[in-house]
Amino acid sequence: MKPIVTLTLNPSIDGACETPRVQPTHKIRTTGDRYDPGGGGINVARVITALGGAALPVYPAGGATGGVLDELLSARGLAFRRIPIAGHTRISHAVFETATGLEYRFVPEGPEVSPGEWLEILAVVDALDFDWLVVSGSRPPGLPDDCLVSLLHRCRERGARMVLDSSGPALAATVEVGGLTLIKPSHGEFRALTGLPLATREDIAEAALALVCAGRAEMIAVTMGQEGAVLATGAGALFRLPPPVEARSATGAGDSFVGAMTLALAQGWSPEDAFLRGMAAGSATVLHPGTGLARPEDVERLLAELRRP
Repeated sequence: MKPIVTLTLNPSIDGACETPRVQPTHKIRTTGDRYDPGGGGINVARVITALGGAALPVYPAGGATGGVLDELLSARGLAFRRIPIAGHTRISHAVFETATGLEYRFVPEGPEVSPGEWLEILAVVDALDFDWLVVSGSRPPGLPDDCLVSLLHRCRERGARMVLDSSGPALAATVEVGGLTLIKPSHGEFRALTGLPLATREDIAEAALALVCAGRAEMIAVTMGQEGAVLATGAGALFRLPPPVEARSATGAGDSFVGAMTLALAQGWSPEDAFLRGMAAGSATVLHPGTGLARPEDVERLLAELRRP
């Protein structure tokens, strides 16, 4: 199987730490500091690799922090393809407050990507050989709303499958074209996409099935955190609650879901089983504070729980 290519248009260096309490104006002393390569597609690639698959993360990065991101990926044994840009790669930070169990997440906007840099990104994608492309994460400043449509056309021309985990106008413009293999919006992102209140899981399922029937995507997985997830395919809709876990951080849970589900689909799993694997990976990620992602042993244990009648 060819490596699954993941594209992260707005990557980050993800810092995480713990402190007893977050207070204004005070110097906050932290412990357990760690830094991970981050951004949607990079996280997806990390999960795919951890679960035994092959992935190639592709991303634009620049400045002194761009080099740090490369080092973090190299330290984890991941092959990657970096496209140099002028702007400095962003640094995100998550602070876990041990006294309350709350997590504070600070996420910069990210560097601007120029039209010339965007053309270089497209050229790199054109030169790669893949059957699956995962585009995940936020759209950086400088790119038009329809930027992802170019990637979808490229996938369709070569017979490759495209998985999309994005939001806002970029998601809407790409879904409007149709032909995506999988989209994975959160509940809030799906409300924004459809313009509907979607107050119940039945509402979500109905709206997702309508998009599937219209050819916008083969599969739509809408995640709702502790309230579960809905999968819509041509065969109908499926709802599942997550396994009971003590959530310590939501960072990277959606990316873990996408990575595990995409790998399962690429390996020939049914959409329903791949969906459960995605749910297991998302739940496995929230077990740990900070920017660590799903651990294979946790994924297998939680998947077994989800498969029980």
